[in-house]
Amino acid sequence: MKKSILAYVIDQWSVVPPVETADLSGKTVLVVGANVGIGLEASKHFARMRPARLIIACRSEAKGKVALAEIEQETRYNGCELWIVDLASFASVTVFADKFEKEGGDLHILVMNAAIALPDYQATADGWETILQVNYLATSLLSLLLIPQLVAAGRKSSTPSRMVIVSSGVLYWLTPAKEIKTFSKPLETLSSEEWCIPEHMQSRYQESKLFNLFFVRALANRLQSVTPLTAVAVTPGFCYSQLRRAWYEKPTFSFVKIALAMQERVLAWTAEQGSRQLVFGAVGGRDDEENMKGGFVSRGHLVEVADFVLSDEGHEMQDTVWKETIDILTGISDKISQIVQDYLIASDSSIN
Repeated sequence: MKKSILAYVIDQWSVVPPVETADLSGKTVLVVGANVGIGLEASKHFARMRPARLIIACRSEAKGKVALAEIEQETRYNGCELWIVDLASFASVTVFADKFEKEGGDLHILVMNAAIALPDYQATADGWETILQVNYLATSLLSLLLIPQLVAAGRKSSTPSRMVIVSSGVLYWLTPAKEIKTFSKPLETLSSEEWCIPEHMQSRYQESKLFNLFFVRALANRLQSVTPLTAVAVTPGFCYSQLRRAWYEKPTFSFVKIALAMQERVLAWTAEQGSRQLVFGAVGGRDDEENMKGGFVSRGHLVEVADFVLSDEGHEMQDTVWKETIDILTGISDKISQIVQDYLIASDSSIN
């Protein structure tokens, strides 16, 4: 699907469908990236559905405690727990996953919302470019490590578990650089300091969101049809968010800062409105479960993805990125290869 700027504006000015609701009694919900913005608002919506456990995972304990108190105050729900994870550290992710294996029990809904946007190249202690690691590699790592808990919950439930990964509508206007589309190791190339010149960093956030969608579609292609787990990508729309704070915090005059402020004033949804898409991905579309698998949610319904994703070139790049991702993550956690072996099969490219 192609999407014009006019269509984008119309979407942003359209009425946002009301939040989807469901009975979550007896269920466990985990929201990663929940201390502010759409993650926090989605957590409030889940709290109102009264799950047995609602775990919010944040990088900052102090900010997480503030979010926990806000959720409890606004929803009168006292089953919310704060767990700490830093996606900029692979070690933190594996420790979190190990803790969940021991203490989390079955997992019915996983929402991977944590993300970062930066104007300049920065590397993590693990040696990866920060946006690529936080938004994509660590997100994929934790999602894969939690598959056993998600599948276990789905097998005991009348409905499949849900894995929701937050992507973005920006990928409708993204065409990856020719070099990236043809390289056998595009992630390694994108992460290198040599590649990350200012010009290339302008599209880094968009690339990370494209990879999120690739991951969901590739995973859905490889999950056995009888596996009670549905992976879904969502776009929350353009919302007021702290995601762009790195630009606002710059002390110098910036046309980018002014353009962002104007765009927010004219087009942005509230964080609560954006969070409704995360909630739909988690509990909506139960009457269309097969199409939800590997689907892309926008404004409360499934939509067609970008033309590049549907193209032969896009399919080829998706498979290349998946293979490199599994190779990278296998080197980080020895559990990845066993999870792939136990739960996944070879791709049949059935998602169009």
